Amino acid sequence: MGKKTGLRIGYTTGSCATAAAMAAVMAILGEEKREVDIPTPSGKRLRIPIVKITKDGNFARVWVKKDAGDDPDVTHGALICAKVSIQQQDNESIVEIFGGKGVGIVTKPGLPVKIGHAAINPVPREQIKNGVLEVLNRFKIKAKVCVIIEVLEGEKIAKKTLNPRLGIIGGVSILGTRGTVIPYSAEAYKETIILAMDVAKTMGLDHIALTTGGRSERLLMNILNSLPKEAFIQIADFFKFSLKCASKKGFKTISFGVFPGKLIKMAQGYEYTHARETKIDFDLLSKWAKEIGYSKEICLEIKKANTGRHVMEIVDTEKEKKMKFIEFLCNKAVLVAKNFSSYRLKIIYHVFDYTEDFIMSYQG
Repeated sequence: MGKKTGLRIGYTTGSCATAAAMAAVMAILGEEKREVDIPTPSGKRLRIPIVKITKDGNFARVWVKKDAGDDPDVTHGALICAKVSIQQQDNESIVEIFGGKGVGIVTKPGLPVKIGHAAINPVPREQIKNGVLEVLNRFKIKAKVCVIIEVLEGEKIAKKTLNPRLGIIGGVSILGTRGTVIPYSAEAYKETIILAMDVAKTMGLDHIALTTGGRSERLLMNILNSLPKEAFIQIADFFKFSLKCASKKGFKTISFGVFPGKLIKMAQGYEYTHARETKIDFDLLSKWAKEIGYSKEICLEIKKANTGRHVMEIVDTEKEKKMKFIEFLCNKAVLVAKNFSSYRLKIIYHVFDYTEDFIMSYQG
């Protein structure tokens, strides 16, 4: 997280849209570029290649291919198009920005874009506007510029995102608070968690259900079937971040749906639970097993275990203590969760085994 890894930095959908819009304005004004130097919200400049330009008088279309660098982004490789028209005028320049095919429409409250508007977030919207004005100023003209952003197969790509859950239909969002995509920085994912909680809060919910992925979410939905789908939020490995965010937004009850591996890491106090960043402390697990009453032989096996799954296989050999062991882990995880957030929060854990069977619920 935030470490220099040598991975290639990419650029956001907002930067792609900015480059396409700027290149389209340039093309209309007689300057066709195959690479565009653009401003970013962070204050740095980016050079982004142009895929295709078509022009007809005061109208142009430009395509840019999204490059997320080495970040695992579902929009990587997407073609983002800016359809631009210009009307020169004597007074100040005006830039109007709209979403076209493949850009989602907001249908629920709680997002930074109003209901009924295209899902082009405020920061990238300002980035596009500033980029277009920069070109107009360089050419020393005043104009009214209409920019329509489209994403080829955006509706199909959006199905792999959380947009449908957030109430953004028909396409992807144009995002980016800094203009660049830092591999595995997960800034975009954190932003999605915040937006999802905003939607839940706007709906008047005080109980949300957090999971680390789609599998645990599906299982938790079966148990908490009285909650609306907007209450379910996938937090990936952002344990502490999500709890602090939930506490700040004033939720009263947090239900976690977890498998034993994540439960162990939460119980051991990790703020971020990804396997790349955190390792299970098997010595500590062995001590905990001893406290519960497991035999010396079992405790030694746990100490030498390879994974959380392996630990669960070991404790399962003394089935009468297994439930007590999981309850012990839940209690530890609840204490950590409350320490990360607020002791006023009600924390409930729902634990599933690796065969997807329900093990237990524990409320702290």
